[in-house]
Amino acid sequence: MRWWILRAITTLLLCSCVVQLMPVGNSWGPRLLNSWPSCSYPPADRYPQVEISNLHSQVTPKRFYRNNGYLMVSCNGGLNQMRAAICDMVALARCLNVTLIVPELDKSSFWAGPSDFQDIFDVDHFITSLRNEVRILKELPPRLKRRVEVGKFYELPPISWSNISYYHEQILPLFRKYKVVHFNRTDARLANNGLPLEIQKLRCRVNFISLRFTPRIEELSGKIVRILRQNGRFLALHLRYEMDMLAFSGCAQGCNDDEVKQLTRMRYEYPWWKEKVIDSDMKRKQGLCPLTPEETALVLRALGLDHNVRIYIAAGATYGGQRRLRSLEAAVPSLVQKQTLLNSSDMRFIQNHSSQMAAVDYLVSLESDIFAPTYDGNMAKVVEGHRRYLGYRTTILFDRKVLVGLIDQYNHGAVSWDEFSSFVRQAHWTRMGRSKKRVVIADRPKEEDYFYSNPHECLSAAYESSIR
Repeated sequence: MRWWILRAITTLLLCSCVVQLMPVGNSWGPRLLNSWPSCSYPPADRYPQVEISNLHSQVTPKRFYRNNGYLMVSCNGGLNQMRAAICDMVALARCLNVTLIVPELDKSSFWAGPSDFQDIFDVDHFITSLRNEVRILKELPPRLKRRVEVGKFYELPPISWSNISYYHEQILPLFRKYKVVHFNRTDARLANNGLPLEIQKLRCRVNFISLRFTPRIEELSGKIVRILRQNGRFLALHLRYEMDMLAFSGCAQGCNDDEVKQLTRMRYEYPWWKEKVIDSDMKRKQGLCPLTPEETALVLRALGLDHNVRIYIAAGATYGGQRRLRSLEAAVPSLVQKQTLLNSSDMRFIQNHSSQMAAVDYLVSLESDIFAPTYDGNMAKVVEGHRRYLGYRTTILFDRKVLVGLIDQYNHGAVSWDEFSSFVRQAHWTRMGRSKKRVVIADRPKEEDYFYSNPHECLSAAYESSIR
């Protein structure tokens, strides 16, 4: 009897130790980083797929309310900036009991393409999936359309990072007076925090369920993923070293004099880019510049990336072309892009359609075994949040401020390769997209964690249900 009691106690103790050590093992890093300790991530095709029923009921009770007016919105920015804005606009339409007109997408900024909402998103699914909560129409009723044509509506950009009380007190009276209100800017118009739980979960439902890409975009991205998976697992690298980002940020490391002049000229040509005179070196040291292709190559090598792993560049044209990609290609021979994986007939329908190309990259990044953005822009943030929702898939969140300091020390011979590699790994043990509470900074919403990169109100239930 004593022997059996001793065995039972020993078994319980061992099980307890394993349970306690599992989170530590999960933070060690993915197997694609072959010199790191092995970890327990499942293959990508076995990731837990979280259905809407695990987070919220698929059949939400139909809301009956008096319609207070009609909301027209003109989104601004790139695809993922507009995606987050659309989620916010649906949430606001529900809060204010107004009818939302299918959003108009940006066609005037640098990122703009000719695509309309229905060219990128499945518009019928968008409307029907939300029909019990928000009334959405493809266009205004004829009577109201005539009123808009003669200028009988109210137009404004709402105040950024506003809470619900602002919309109830300042915006709702405008609907009651004018019937039609047009938001001409929609990015970051709703606060990250301090909102009712049901509104936060609605933002998630729109983002993860209702904003489904068109079948054609899904089919094309699926084809890319299948090609990449033929050789095993792959990493999606969001190499945000594109002309628009460098011009906007003023980051010109590695650029020649002509390129610096071109980037500066572009920055002055766009009046809504407020900052004009920028100290590139100082901004880099502050960690505010995207990693260059050369810096990215060093970091991936330091992290111990498997030399044979395919890397898919989920981004547009790299500024400086092949000259800037040489070091990355030397470090990672299996470097591919859309253009190298697809034939001309596949590319035809998205060519010169920047938002549709971004949508393809979004889906490939979502399905990758590892997602590694070199800059924390809108795509990086929204994909990071979506991957958290799908079971905390691995996302390497580069600490650029730490990395550029280490890279400079290594390039100047202050540290050896082994020391550099060790420091880089230590800095990223806990930066793999795992579960964490969203950071709240009162009165500084731009500096706190973005809701769409870490919508933790929607994640705990999703993750718990996926691992049962």
